[in-house]
Amino acid sequence: MATIYQDRVITAPVATPENQPYYDAAARGELLIKRCLACSEFHYHPRAICPHCFSDQTEWVVAKGEGTIYTFSISRRVLPTAYAIAYVTLAEGVSMMTNIVDCDLDALEIGQAVKVVFKPSEGGPPVAMFTPA
Repeated sequence: MATIYQDRVITAPVATPENQPYYDAAARGELLIKRCLACSEFHYHPRAICPHCFSDQTEWVVAKGEGTIYTFSISRRVLPTAYAIAYVTLAEGVSMMTNIVDCDLDALEIGQAVKVVFKPSEGGPPVAMFTPA
């Protein structure tokens, strides 16, 4: 059965051995990001090689799950129900593309505080999205 959120199916993300810990944490309600042990920089999307210094010495870190909306766009034409896609800058300094959910879309603002929520996907792990804090 398809999981529908705001009249849309949330496609299951593809888990690989490299990102499986990220999706395992999502199933527990935790948002993971990576930190490089060589340069101490955080990065997202989680991957084995640091995009800042190219070190392979990285570790998983549980993010606070708090951030601010950097930018967003509301789609009102594709589906019967509008939805917001956004870049959220986490407290740790990295940005991630996501959806803003469970709110009045017309009240969204750049710089608004948000917190992570996990929404079920179609036959896969939950997907990290954000809602106003």
